[in-house]
Amino acid sequence: MAMTGECVRLHYAVSGIRVNRGLSASSHTMTGVGDGVRVEEAIGLQIARLRAERRMSLTELGEALGRYLDRPWSRQAVHQAERGQRSFTAAELTALALALDTSVPALFRAEGDRIELPGGAVSPEEYRGILLNRERDTPLDGVEELIVALHDIGEVLSRPALVRLARIGEVADQVAGPESRPA
Repeated sequence: MAMTGECVRLHYAVSGIRVNRGLSASSHTMTGVGDGVRVEEAIGLQIARLRAERRMSLTELGEALGRYLDRPWSRQAVHQAERGQRSFTAAELTALALALDTSVPALFRAEGDRIELPGGAVSPEEYRGILLNRERDTPLDGVEELIVALHDIGEVLSRPALVRLARIGEVADQVAGPESRPA
């Protein structure tokens, strides 16, 4: 079941997230935070968004994480992660990316919010630049978005599910024979 606007609003109200502009999960601010969000909160929002898009319950995501970690996460642990109430190890971020069929950098995405770090806030542009792992002297005029898009396309095309689907298509073509193929 896709999340309607009211479901998104209810989910974020229960999670302690205040939706500022419209009903988009990406246009938010967290309660109790200054002008931006902590990086853990940005990751948590991505986890919640991706889990909802994949129609996974908290328990299902926790069990999926157990396939990659030494044990599954409880639904409470997943809920805390979605609310930005926990830090993540590199292994946990990798497991989350695998369980949610995404990339690790995608978990760090923050839509237009300043990212608060212990030493101060980072602008959205600077934060995106960090995620792109670019050289200091590289110009940012539009190239950043192109690099992200190309990387995302590469990630999607290399996913095991798409590879399996392509193989199924090839087998179907072989079984159907040459007469059923379009000219």
